[in-house]
Amino acid sequence: MLADEDKARARKYHIVTNEAPAFDEQIILAVPKGRILKELRPLLERIGVRPSASFDDENSRDLRFATNVPGFDIIRVRSFDVPTFVAFGAAHLGVAGSDVLMEFDYPEVYSPLDLGIGHCRISVAEHVDFSKTDDPSRWSHVRVATKYPELTRKHFAERGVQAECIKLNGAMELAPSLGLCDRIVDLVSSGATLKANDLVEIEHIADVTSRLIVNRTALKTRSEEIGYWVDRFREACGAA
Repeated sequence: MLADEDKARARKYHIVTNEAPAFDEQIILAVPKGRILKELRPLLERIGVRPSASFDDENSRDLRFATNVPGFDIIRVRSFDVPTFVAFGAAHLGVAGSDVLMEFDYPEVYSPLDLGIGHCRISVAEHVDFSKTDDPSRWSHVRVATKYPELTRKHFAERGVQAECIKLNGAMELAPSLGLCDRIVDLVSSGATLKANDLVEIEHIADVTSRLIVNRTALKTRSEEIGYWVDRFREACGAA
């Protein structure tokens, strides 16, 4: 059921429904492919948004999905592309990990809400044998394989360490064993993948969760509509 304030907003846009309301102009929500979708799905249900059947079909090649809410579509893109779609106005709302937001740091993107999903961390890791004699306090220059070069450089620069970053988009754990570098900076959840590749965490950089993000221009020019959906996500998180 809609709260009184939500019903008032709905009436303003000529909606008579207990479901999520439709607005006069298109709203697009960008969501990331992969594991976050499973955690996001219950939140979508709580805000009253149900995507078309192909959204849950792992074999579907569709990237844009209509929903039960007229004028509210969902696009499914790579996690690293969500902030870009939102920053440049191709999507009005998005769900992005704080790791990606730290990497790109778009001024056009506003992040009003931690959704409390996608918990993991960004860490520095190295081979278990190398870690036995390595002393992080003595680092002055490091070569690191990562998909987060900007975040990595900033982290080490704050410590007075020069970081040479080798950009990789995957299979980071192979880099130390193949001599590409001594260390990696990557997302860690359970740590099982690191352990399977004889790597250990030696430094914690940041905790990561998924956040609701908003295009700042859309928030100013369509404040009622964008504000409605931010409120709905906030309520859904509170009910989790």
